[in-house]
Amino acid sequence: MIQTKNVHLQFANYFNNKEMAPYFYLLSKKLAEGSVCIDLNKINWEKLKEEDNGLSNFRLVSTEDLKKNKFVSSGEPKKPLILSNDRLYLQRYYHYETSILNRIKAMIETEDETNSAELLDTIKDEIPKLFDKNPENQTDWQAVAAISTVINRFSIITGGPGTGKTTTVAKLLSLLLKINPEMKIALAAPTGKAAARMAESLKETIKKTKDLAENIKQKIDEITPSTIHRLLGTQKDSIYFRHNAENQLSHDLIIIDESSMIDIALFSKLLDAVRPDSRLILLGDKDQLASVEAGSLFGDLCQYADELNLFSRERANLINRFLIDSENGIQFDRISESSHPLFQHIIELKHSYRFSAEEGIGKLSYAILSHQPDKISEFYDNKDPRVQMDENYSDAVFDRIADLYKEFINEEDPKEALKKFNRVRILCAVREGEEGVYSLNRKVEQWLQSKNLITLNSEFYVNRPLMVTSNNYELGLFNGDIGIVREINGEKRVFFESGETDMKSVLPAFLESVETVFAMTIHKSQGSEFNEVLTVLPKDSESKILTRELLYTAVTRAKEKVSVWGSRETVLSCVERRVERSSGIKERF
Repeated sequence: MIQTKNVHLQFANYFNNKEMAPYFYLLSKKLAEGSVCIDLNKINWEKLKEEDNGLSNFRLVSTEDLKKNKFVSSGEPKKPLILSNDRLYLQRYYHYETSILNRIKAMIETEDETNSAELLDTIKDEIPKLFDKNPENQTDWQAVAAISTVINRFSIITGGPGTGKTTTVAKLLSLLLKINPEMKIALAAPTGKAAARMAESLKETIKKTKDLAENIKQKIDEITPSTIHRLLGTQKDSIYFRHNAENQLSHDLIIIDESSMIDIALFSKLLDAVRPDSRLILLGDKDQLASVEAGSLFGDLCQYADELNLFSRERANLINRFLIDSENGIQFDRISESSHPLFQHIIELKHSYRFSAEEGIGKLSYAILSHQPDKISEFYDNKDPRVQMDENYSDAVFDRIADLYKEFINEEDPKEALKKFNRVRILCAVREGEEGVYSLNRKVEQWLQSKNLITLNSEFYVNRPLMVTSNNYELGLFNGDIGIVREINGEKRVFFESGETDMKSVLPAFLESVETVFAMTIHKSQGSEFNEVLTVLPKDSESKILTRELLYTAVTRAKEKVSVWGSRETVLSCVERRVERSSGIKERF
């Protein structure tokens, strides 16, 4: 057997089967890139061999020969590889995908359309209070989404930043709690940071939402979002959760935010733990980056059809009956007939209340998604107060960074300092290299020290910002949590937010997995928002990591201003390149 450091080649050689070696190799490689299978009809073998010399000694066999191989089955009996609809899976990932499909179908099959009107009649007076007449006489997709989730057992609400996902959640919670005041509700997100932001956004929305009854506000306020892992119940020294198919969650309603971040394994385990007769609502942005691990379930589900927001005539008429004005309802051009299980279960919120599509961040993000290179180039040539695009970053950039970070460094109160630090972030596409996280963090540290703002005299120097990189349940700290080092009475402690008003401080010695976070990866920034974002792209415009989804995610982390440092060629190559992950979700549903 060949000895090599190439992990994919090692995996291929492990099975000692020359015929299957290229398939094991490709599966290992594609899983590392985020796919859950390989589509045999899309393999460009000659191109793959040019790109990867690890494949040079392999050859492919026919699909018929593949079916006959001892390592392959169509599902039963269990074998290492599963061949289904010309897609080849490792057995585990095939069963994850199958379980997800079956669980969602089971939830949808429990829906009773005949009771929908009766159910909505119980809240007919509440709906107009929560959803005003749209002055522009357009469909109120927030209202449509909220009413749909009352009818459906399984729902997806997708939309970009500022489209009102949290507002919709607050209002649909109000409606469902009117129907059942004792409803047991869980709110969760993939990371601790995303869960904390979900809690913060929901609290802010509740305060601003008029005509929300005080008892309803209180009930919603009492729901504490958690991580999905905590919801399912992690067990010490075990890969299994306490809640699973045999011990399902007792909640009547489960709402998951930032669902695009969930990988296929966690998605499968989450759905296993959800009762078919409960409600599950997935929130997210289908255009964002997918999970770090294998799978792009949220995006795959949203792509079940070429167009979303389509309804049967019967469903449209039912929803429109309960809206304050028919012009805010589902219009004739949204009527369709489909037998697909996901039909009428996915609502896309398109109108951004935060950004204008005509300028700034809204214009840039739309140009990225709609592949408009000319519009993007305009930001290099013309000044915009909210968007700055530069070919290269210089000392002037670091002066700007020093000005931004000076605010948190000079703030004495740890809580206020952390708030000020979290207003701005440098985002990188990669970790290594001149434009990577490690290099940028070092440069920022050295620049701040040259301005006498910090002193690099120890690992845990005062005002070092830290990000936790693995969950620590004993300390109540989770992957993605941000803290800053402060010295109190001669003792250094790291301060983290704990709830809406409290802080917790931890001795540095207790922190095992942390890293400096003046700069962080774009992937790690998912689930977070900052007033100002400074994005640094690598010079290699051909890097496969540079994709439309990556650039869009970086730009939309900013609430007020975004700067992009990268060549025009690099930015435009991002827009040209889409994330391509193979799965069978769309075809198997």
